Amino acid sequence: MLDQILCIDDDPITLMLCKKVISKALFSKDTIALKNGEEAINYFRDLRDNKEKNASILKPQLIFLDLNMPVMGGWEFLDYFTKEEFAEFNTIKVIILSSTIDPDDLEKSKTYPMVIDFLPKPISKLMLEYLTNKLEK
Repeated sequence: MLDQILCIDDDPITLMLCKKVISKALFSKDTIALKNGEEAINYFRDLRDNKEKNASILKPQLIFLDLNMPVMGGWEFLDYFTKEEFAEFNTIKVIILSSTIDPDDLEKSKTYPMVIDFLPKPISKLMLEYLTNKLEK
């Protein structure tokens, strides 16, 4: 079981489903939900800038990331997140969880070292079992 997961998606129903499925599958102790890439960037900036104050706050071990969101989408988030400013978070694995079926998106995801998989929505217990096996390797 992971300690903490971050779900980034603009759809409140998807976020609620993520939290429920993750909780029922005992996949993570804590799931944080954010509505877009900008909220996520601000979340990580706050973690980084307040290290002493946030010493007891865990950094997520896994991010479920949607691609198509207002304000800042998944690709923009990944472009920011791979900058030196966020280097201390580069060990966090990212799963793109998207409804897109564009093969170009799948190929593009492979250019980001932290992206370990590209899976279709919605999240499911079977998907979490698959990811558990993948993360243990």
